[in-house]
Amino acid sequence: MNAEELPEGWVKTSLGNIAEWGSGGTPSRKQSAYYNGNIPWIKTGDLGPRIVQNASEFITELGVENSSAKFFPKGSVAIAMYGATIGKTSILGLNATTNQACAVGNPLKDITTTEFLYYFLLNEKDNFIAKGKGGAQPNISQALIKEHEINFPPLAEQKVIADKLDTLLAQVENTKARLERIPDILKCYRQSVLAAAVSGKLTEGWREKNPPKLSYIETIREIKKYKYEKWILEQEEKFKQKNKWPNSDKWKLKYNDLDESNTRTLATLPEGWVTQKLDGLIYISARIGWKGLKASEYTDKGPLFLSVHSLNYGRTVQLSEAYHISEERFQESPEIILKNNDILLCKDGAGIGKIGIVKNLNTSATINSSLLLIRSGKYFLPEYLYFFLAGPAMQKIVHERMTGSAIPHLFQRDVKEFILEIPPIEEQKEIVNTVESGLVAWREATD
Repeated sequence: MNAEELPEGWVKTSLGNIAEWGSGGTPSRKQSAYYNGNIPWIKTGDLGPRIVQNASEFITELGVENSSAKFFPKGSVAIAMYGATIGKTSILGLNATTNQACAVGNPLKDITTTEFLYYFLLNEKDNFIAKGKGGAQPNISQALIKEHEINFPPLAEQKVIADKLDTLLAQVENTKARLERIPDILKCYRQSVLAAAVSGKLTEGWREKNPPKLSYIETIREIKKYKYEKWILEQEEKFKQKNKWPNSDKWKLKYNDLDESNTRTLATLPEGWVTQKLDGLIYISARIGWKGLKASEYTDKGPLFLSVHSLNYGRTVQLSEAYHISEERFQESPEIILKNNDILLCKDGAGIGKIGIVKNLNTSATINSSLLLIRSGKYFLPEYLYFFLAGPAMQKIVHERMTGSAIPHLFQRDVKEFILEIPPIEEQKEIVNTVESGLVAWREATD
């Protein structure tokens, strides 16, 4: 902006004409008598807050007398001159000394206000950084700062500008803080929705219009029969793998269903719901060790080999994040060959508790040893089981594992032994639709 274009009363000048500038120094580190005194010694690492109220290090009178460190009065404005901190700016909220990496401007009385100088330097940060480029380490000098041009308003207008900026930037910070809270708010909302979903609260109205087809007793009887038949098939598969069959059916007497799970009495359960352990109702498996598999064996193509990294993208497992392994390695673990609608749960490490559901799988895939494979059976929709495992009840177990062990780990039995309330399949469909609609609406409202 040319001088002719400036607002009335404004002038084009330099920073050296509106403040008294100086910089500090560093007392010899070899002299312990120079340090741990009661004089604040500001370094560039202390800069950044609007007002610096304290120093990270203090020096003594001897340290000041025997170095270039000098006092600057409260209300001066300090700016960093060296390296990655160039342009960091703060108002000194106390009388203090500084090191040589700080340039300090003491506003000229009745000419410049502290707040206007602060905001101007803050606004010029990118320009100072640009001027500091060119050397091995970007630096600016006190001389460069003093020569830096400024369109300078009268004192009264400086106060108006600074006050307006105070108000606007306070609103910006308030908005920023609110935006930063949105992920936590969304997480809490999501957990409350999932908690309501798996307790029956979300579908109270739906049940009034859609009474269950089976009574509690009939459902329990069916579940017990299902568990028994599933156990029989599992045992027979073990016999087949070992090629060793028993001589009689007495082995069937070993079946023991002592599931007395009851978190809520029949009177408080939603109509048509039952309480059961997951054991016997789901398929759950994991890779037992690595069988000598090394990262050097990963291939550019072949079956997918999923890790916790595939669970970092929301509900759906991200297949594009997977490694590849050979067909031979893939076939070594048939018990963890993935299918669509399988649920993957991270069972250890930093990602413990992360969860995803497999969708759009059209190639061979397996998992590494950090993941559990969970497959819903007859009594669960995959999405409903996912919502339960992603909900507060299971995540509480995850939190307990994280805080109660140096190496947090979820075991298969942790999942199998979990007791949950199971609604009829038709109600699960309604719950899934309601939850998905609610979460989509919330995301759209917060975008």
